Amino acid sequence: MRILVIGGGGREHALVWKLRQSAETPEILCAPGNAGIAREARCVPVPAEDVGALVRLARDERIDLVVVGPEAPLAAGLADALEAAGVRTFGPRRKAAEIEASKAWCHEFLERHGIPAASYRIFRDRAACLRHVEEIGAPLVVKASGLAAGKGAVVCATVAEARRALDAMFVERAFGAAGDTVVIEEFLEGEEASCLAITDGETFLPLAAAQDHKAVYDGDKGPNTGGMGAYAPAPVVTDEIAERVEREILLPTIQGLASEGRRYIGVLYAGLMITDAGPKVIEFNCRFGDPETQVVLPLLDADLADLLDAAAAGRLAGKRAPMCDGAAVTVVLASGGYPGAYRKGIPIEGFDDVGPNVMVFHAGTALRDGRVVTAGGRVLNVTTADASLRSAIDRAYAAIERIRFEGMHYRRDIGHRALARLRA
Repeated sequence: MRILVIGGGGREHALVWKLRQSAETPEILCAPGNAGIAREARCVPVPAEDVGALVRLARDERIDLVVVGPEAPLAAGLADALEAAGVRTFGPRRKAAEIEASKAWCHEFLERHGIPAASYRIFRDRAACLRHVEEIGAPLVVKASGLAAGKGAVVCATVAEARRALDAMFVERAFGAAGDTVVIEEFLEGEEASCLAITDGETFLPLAAAQDHKAVYDGDKGPNTGGMGAYAPAPVVTDEIAERVEREILLPTIQGLASEGRRYIGVLYAGLMITDAGPKVIEFNCRFGDPETQVVLPLLDADLADLLDAAAAGRLAGKRAPMCDGAAVTVVLASGGYPGAYRKGIPIEGFDDVGPNVMVFHAGTALRDGRVVTAGGRVLNVTTADASLRSAIDRAYAAIERIRFEGMHYRRDIGHRALARLRA
């Protein structure tokens, strides 16, 4: 079996790592990959957004299954183009990927199908948007409707903060065309969780619920990032809540998309707020989460290649996705300055000397003159799985002590909500 993974971040490294464990002993290619992925797969320097070149690569290499990591190529129609070329693909087609590519469309879809979510208004004009904000007051959430690399949502505690967020989107063009349309959402009280499910558009298999840490600093302070760490399972998602997520959110979403001619094949990622009234949708993503993938896959006690191939072929019925006991945690090591401006090309040391039962997934790395150097804002994901969340956290932070690069920073409180809940 020949598998092509699209992307070059920590999520894709985790996917390659898990796919390699398949009983099929697949040959794995990755485009474009990174310095860590290159140790486990053949990396091909084709950008993840170059749809035509990726289709040619898949055909030339006689690929049996393409697994698409990032959202941008899915929104650009990569899965459609691969399907037209006769290449089996795990990832939603462009119309189905709109559930992430347009937050405005997603909200209207959720409303049409009665799926619980925050109340909202959609705006394409700053003045009208500002009038609405001043009328309803804070707190509220300001979101760029388009793709913004996980950074387009701003929780605003005051009207002044909302005004600054609107200026960033409409005036400063901080998110480019993604901010042409803005969604103003109700601020939901509760605790966030990420629930992912593999689906062929009819059958779906839920994976372990995870919790991401978006803010850059400890205590959930500072600007949002692409994610500074995650853990699974998230204890806020009890068995009762998990059943409600499946019944009230995942199933009606998959059925609703199919009913609108947007059959969804891939991973459906539900970003949720667990409120006193139950789970509500904050957002949907059309792909594996990053860094949630890095903690969900170590807990998956199943052949990932078999599951993804079955989903892509529309034959997921009868498959299972059991999860191991215990817990997993990942801590992101980021470049100095991230999520703002940062330097690249800084040598990294110690990541091969982290001790047993630790996976270091590369997120933003490259090879330069035979050395691994930084090549992104999020550089490494230090990941462990252990019998308990506490022991997994301790093992991860002990491993981090061995890793060094200039400007490296990371959160020291990954999993803090779960630890507090487990102590209560």
